[in-house]
Amino acid sequence: MPKLQRSNIPVELLDHFLDRMFRRGITEEELYQVLHWVEGNPTVPEDDWFKRFSGVTVCGRGPLIKTFLTPQQSATGTEV
Repeated sequence: MPKLQRSNIPVELLDHFLDRMFRRGITEEELYQVLHWVEGNPTVPEDDWFKRFSGVTVCGRGPLIKTFLTPQQSATGTEV
């Protein structure tokens, strides 16, 4: 299983993260929860996956985070 990619993220994907964070009202505290998890250098499945936090769900595919969801939105893939 790959490690989560933490550098050399495509600019378009970073723009998408910012858009989703603002549109979905992700708080600073929720973002810190995600960053703390990312700093732990987690391994993730090679296909679709998601990680739930108290107010946000992080979704990814392989080593990349792809988007953020609110708790009311459904995630697909393997829960990590």
